[in-house]
Amino acid sequence: AEAETEKYTLEEVKKHNQAGSSWLVIDNKVYDVTKFLDEHPGGEEVLLEQAGGDATENFEDVGHSSDARELMLTYLIGELADEDKIQAEGKEKKTTSVEENKSNWMNSLILPAAAVVVLISIAAYKYFQT
Repeated sequence: AEAETEKYTLEEVKKHNQAGSSWLVIDNKVYDVTKFLDEHPGGEEVLLEQAGGDATENFEDVGHSSDARELMLTYLIGELADEDKIQAEGKEKKTTSVEENKSNWMNSLILPAAAVVVLISIAAYKYFQT
């Protein structure tokens, strides 16, 4: 049997909002991402902007991989106290999954397209320099 899950108030979480101690709330679960800041593929700034608060929406908007979601478990320290839990997530979830797929599709198209544009620009610049 697992140990009793630690409960944290939003007030407690708010105190952990800088590089020395960074906590995030995602789906009412509390994560201590302090040691993960350097390793975050999206850069530590993104995590620090959210530190001490609820990052659920931002986390979902990015469309994190299943690997990322698995890695999160390493940093899970507990959950929000019942009085601070964000309610009515159920209805919202269904709409975000549609939006999420759209943004994933957009990201997977926009990023490579932007990279190609940059490479072509550099090639053209170098070509016309000579």
